[in-house]
Amino acid sequence: MRRLRYPLYATLIGLGLWQAVIWITGAPHFILPSPWRVAATGFESRALIAEHAVVTGTEVILGLLIGAFLGGLTAIQLAASPKMASMMMPLLVFTQAVPVFALAPILTLWFGYGMASKIVMAVLIIYFPVTSSFYDGLMRVTPALLDLAKTMGASNAQIMVRIKIPHALPSLASGLKLAAVYAPIGAVIGEWVGSSQGLGYLMLLANGRAKIDLMFASLIALAVFTVLLHRLISALADKMDSVSLDK
Repeated sequence: MRRLRYPLYATLIGLGLWQAVIWITGAPHFILPSPWRVAATGFESRALIAEHAVVTGTEVILGLLIGAFLGGLTAIQLAASPKMASMMMPLLVFTQAVPVFALAPILTLWFGYGMASKIVMAVLIIYFPVTSSFYDGLMRVTPALLDLAKTMGASNAQIMVRIKIPHALPSLASGLKLAAVYAPIGAVIGEWVGSSQGLGYLMLLANGRAKIDLMFASLIALAVFTVLLHRLISALADKMDSVSLDK
């Protein structure tokens, strides 16, 4: 309850400010609906929102799993080969100069309007943060500890598995926390470009039909899902930190 107290206070303050803006500006409900109106619409359309939320949630979770696996594997390969790291890291940084969102139409063209293009979009948006954070953790192991392991005859593979990876788990956890926030953005952007399902599609549909209260309800559902996903990843990150300390 102590952990929930401050987020609850922040939520109540946010809702109060939201309602205060409506009272002060006199904004009509088709421009800025009240919190109560959004809540009522969300309850009435709960089945519709849940149906589209399942699609977006599937895209996000699959993209997160694939992106985290590929990012972690890439980081280990770069840490194991300094020559590959010196060649690939500038290339990875350069790829971030291209806005990932600009690739959404191309991905839709290549992978279609189904779930695949949204998963690829989520993978692309989280791949670099996971790779970068995990690689930094792998390269920040105390040199004296590495020298001791080499003196005792440990191979490079043993050093990677028994020393570098356990010590880099907190850095990987930080990257996964960022990924949990970024992955829904990638999926929703993909749904905006081309889709017939998902919360992003539902928001566009509601906006086109001037159902702003439904659009806000869908947006809040997406935000709640993202917060829950972040909390889940944070709990897993705490486990990873404890494993690192044990090692």
